[in-house]
Amino acid sequence: MRPEMAKTCRGGRERNSRWPRTGVSSSTARRGNSHPGDMQLMEAVVARENMVKALYRVERNKGASGVDNMTTGELRSYLKVEWPRIKEELLAGRYKPQPVRRVEIPKAGGGMRALGIPTVVDRLIQQALHQVLSPLFDPEFSQHSYGFRPGRSAHMAVKAAQG
Repeated sequence: MRPEMAKTCRGGRERNSRWPRTGVSSSTARRGNSHPGDMQLMEAVVARENMVKALYRVERNKGASGVDNMTTGELRSYLKVEWPRIKEELLAGRYKPQPVRRVEIPKAGGGMRALGIPTVVDRLIQQALHQVLSPLFDPEFSQHSYGFRPGRSAHMAVKAAQG
């Protein structure tokens, strides 16, 4: 982290000044304690606008069903009934993701590769989290970092390494 962007917070750890001052710290999470401002990030995750955007993304991506066999086409009607409970569990820190369905897919060069398929509800929550957290963390990554970054690929990393 660049020194000019860092601030020291309790415990001597550095923290980027652009990150919200609220949020669950690792020590708070371990103790199970929370303060009124701790939920600001999770409230942004479950905000209607963010969840609708995440829902459209999950529906557009389609994908296979998880262990619950729910399809992306069934997700919207499921959420009409279950969203208040899921939202409350997320805000209270009680939400538990479902197990991941394991399948094996063939590799191009032969053999098989294990693949984990989360439920569509868990994919929705992952997408909603991604939409809130990526803008906070992505600017701090090195310009030379290519792994799982928007607009970057493994092919770009290889080109950069070559020259």
